[in-house]
Amino acid sequence: MDEKSLGKRLQEARRSAGLTQQELCHKAGLSYSTLAKIERGAIKSPSIFTIVQIAAAVGTTLDELMGQPTSTKQTKLSKSGISFVFFDVNGCLLRFFHSAFTRLAEKSGAPADLIETTFWHYNDAVCSGKMPLADFNKILGKQLDIPGLDWKDYYLSAVDPIKEMHDLVTWASKHYHVGLLTNIMPGFVTTLKKQGLIPNIHYDAIIDSSEVGYIKPDREIYEAAQAKAGVSASEILLIDDSRTNIMAAERLGWHVLWFDDFRPKDSVTRVKAALELAE
Repeated sequence: MDEKSLGKRLQEARRSAGLTQQELCHKAGLSYSTLAKIERGAIKSPSIFTIVQIAAAVGTTLDELMGQPTSTKQTKLSKSGISFVFFDVNGCLLRFFHSAFTRLAEKSGAPADLIETTFWHYNDAVCSGKMPLADFNKILGKQLDIPGLDWKDYYLSAVDPIKEMHDLVTWASKHYHVGLLTNIMPGFVTTLKKQGLIPNIHYDAIIDSSEVGYIKPDREIYEAAQAKAGVSASEILLIDDSRTNIMAAERLGWHVLWFDDFRPKDSVTRVKAALELAE
């Protein structure tokens, strides 16, 4: 959807809700100038988090606002009241990509710890959409004296799918709404799905940090995820390998489970226990 079409849909939704621009700004926590520009189509690719805020303020869902079909799958509840499951990607559906640092070290002759330090220095900026991936590639390539370096290639060759979790995602999608909630660089989710490195199924919500503009454990990314899921906090389960990330979700009233990629079978058993269907 282009900017002008989106702006028109937002304006129609606001008017249907009986709100003036000023009233919507107050409810959504936006400035008047920002809303006016979005409705005129004057802002290219407005933040998805901003659109989620507007959708919530006018009493609709993001899918309905964007004109996307909603899922026809009947929601089921677990005995603990869960209807929506969010999965992390790195460290949960995929074993982490540390071997990419080793490959870069072998190619460049630079110490692996220097490469890793450089990577983590900029990773959050790229994953939150504040730094283009192309700029990151230039910085890392210059640091290692590798012209034309493409981190995505090294990442894709290094990640290892966790089969037990892929099976779990497929199983869960048959009984519950499922989504991805991930700190990840731009375009990686689409490529991972196409290459079968993560389950290529229908996800009811994909919260990609590089698109939302926030990263876990920022409160805003969880709020965007909940708005996209369209359910109460008490109906959401987050499965993540970071205790910091799950603690942030737990503070918002979500169910959480820590995933241990060294013991994936044990973790899957715990998840299935949490997702035991209600009678």
